[in-house]
Amino acid sequence: MGISQKELGVRLGMEEGTASARMNHYEKGRHTPDYLTLKRIAAELNVPVAYFFCESEIMAELMVKLESMDDEEIKAILTQLESN
Repeated sequence: MGISQKELGVRLGMEEGTASARMNHYEKGRHTPDYLTLKRIAAELNVPVAYFFCESEIMAELMVKLESMDDEEIKAILTQLESN
């Protein structure tokens, strides 16, 4: 998104003096945010929460694309995948 860890933390309501460190701890896996915080991070970054649990970049990209589709589009993709 082109914003710093500090700016992201501040946008989430964290204290300016600790925002960068807290976000760094989340990013490095030293601490795990609670689900509400994770939802707020996802909303701020415009990605689904599931994005953070993808094990590859391509799956993360796919998750973002799927999130932007309606149910009918997703059903069509599932039908196509099931026929392969």
